[in-house]
Amino acid sequence: MKLRRNAAFAAALALLVCSASCSRSSGKVGSAELPTELVTVEGVDINDAVEAAAGDAYLAITDEAWEVQYLGNKDVNGSDQLSYDAGVAHINGNGEYTVSVTADTNGFRYDETGDINGEYTIKGIGFAAVIIDNAEEVLPNAVITINSVKVDGKELELRKKSYTNTESGSIRANIFNEWVSDDALPADARTAEGALFENGDTSKPTAVNDGSCSAQIIDRSEFAEWKNVEVGFTVSGL
Repeated sequence: MKLRRNAAFAAALALLVCSASCSRSSGKVGSAELPTELVTVEGVDINDAVEAAAGDAYLAITDEAWEVQYLGNKDVNGSDQLSYDAGVAHINGNGEYTVSVTADTNGFRYDETGDINGEYTIKGIGFAAVIIDNAEEVLPNAVITINSVKVDGKELELRKKSYTNTESGSIRANIFNEWVSDDALPADARTAEGALFENGDTSKPTAVNDGSCSAQIIDRSEFAEWKNVEVGFTVSGL
């Protein structure tokens, strides 16, 4: 039996990408006790589920139906099924880092099929971004630059350049967020080359803001079906 997410989580997820100003909060979603059913399943170890802490970067991602996702939390009531073996990177200075998610785990298979040997292929993409948890407090000057996105080992073409912005205590670089259009980037959007707007005034774009930055830097059709996603990025400004 597939574990179901609770209503509170669904509401929090909707807030994550509804607009340029909404984001995952610094508090963790889903504080309820882990269901006994999951903890006692042979072959599923909740310790394999990864939760991002302050200063950790992770790959926030959902499928096209918003039913499969990782938002930096441990799997609770089937809410962050891709937390098992998620690749999280602690940011300890400028440099290159990698984050990832995988559906090739017993925990994920059990969540989706009720069987650790079940088969389930994720379809489509609803949202993706590299997020550094609580970075407004611990890494306020950090800038994320997306360098590569790989789906099942295939490196995708980056159609545009990423930018970084701060939201609800964390910073992010969108990979695919259709709620943010190219002509409505956030006021604090910035890149390694500088800010996109003068003093946060969206009516005054800088020379950096030449139309090359976007919240949708990949072609969503490349995520028709997938099991593994890996994102390479650079952190600067520290």
